[in-house]
Amino acid sequence: MSGFTGQHILSVNQFDREAVEKVFSVADTMRPYANRDKRTQVLDGAILGNLFFEASTRTRVSFGTAFNLLGGEVRETTGMSNSALAKGESLYDTARVLSGYSDIIAMRHPQAGSVSEFAQGSRVPVINGGDGANEHPTQALLDLYTIAKERAASGAGIDNLHIAMIGDLKYGRTVHSLAKMLTLFSNVQFTLISPKDLAMPDSVCDAIENAGHTLRISEQLEGIVEADICYQTRIQEERFSSQDEANKYRGKFRLNQQIYTQHFKSQTVIMHPLPRDSRAEANELDNDLNLHPNLAIFRQTDNGVLVRMALFALTLGVEDKVKDFDRPVHWYTNKRTI
Repeated sequence: MSGFTGQHILSVNQFDREAVEKVFSVADTMRPYANRDKRTQVLDGAILGNLFFEASTRTRVSFGTAFNLLGGEVRETTGMSNSALAKGESLYDTARVLSGYSDIIAMRHPQAGSVSEFAQGSRVPVINGGDGANEHPTQALLDLYTIAKERAASGAGIDNLHIAMIGDLKYGRTVHSLAKMLTLFSNVQFTLISPKDLAMPDSVCDAIENAGHTLRISEQLEGIVEADICYQTRIQEERFSSQDEANKYRGKFRLNQQIYTQHFKSQTVIMHPLPRDSRAEANELDNDLNLHPNLAIFRQTDNGVLVRMALFALTLGVEDKVKDFDRPVHWYTNKRTI
């Protein structure tokens, strides 16, 4: 990726290691604004079209928050039924219209490839907020940024990482994108744990092996005691043909303090893209882990704001101008620690 300004962000395949590290460098500079130590108006007058045609909480709100923290304004569309798509309008026509109202667009859609199709008709940059079971590039970036920060705390980096990915690896677009992005680094060991029917797609496994990394596939929580990162995923029930089919796998890989102690080393970082399914029949990450110092799921969500701020600044070409528009925060009452 030779540059960001004016570019769509549609796939992890656009990124090389240098581009990833550029995003991380800019994300680091966004921390004072996310912490409300100060504010910036660098995007004063700019409008984000936040188009979420599939259910979302964290991704949608964090995109909007990131844009607001840079001084911009947000206009939202949520749900397919609330849009002209429900009347038969094409993605191309929707893109042509809404890109005339916006300076940049963040979009989620339930169909794989839909965001790329939309981008073909857009007159402004489009950022993929998730397209079906296909990709979620900004989640991969914030996950990777979180891994880098968690590893840095112990003096390590992303190189030489051992990551265990657990759960629904077939439909979990977050693990598809994260695995591909991890291949940009050196000597990464992947342990993939899932029911056979929910295994990681062959294309992702091939990308891991073709990049020279170590890959181990299992249906059991075993042999992962040396994992540095435990990345768990939710059963993606919305991707199944029926609720009964999804229920066959619900609760298959639960993680609580006892299981964590049994299967992982004491320094293993626990990650999850959220939402975690806390219903009794699933209970993916037990509440007894909520105060565990290695539970990084809420640090992930905080990091998502930083990474998305960085992507907006880079894509709109203002990454070097943010400080020029600094302002004091007058209403600040509570110290934040993002």
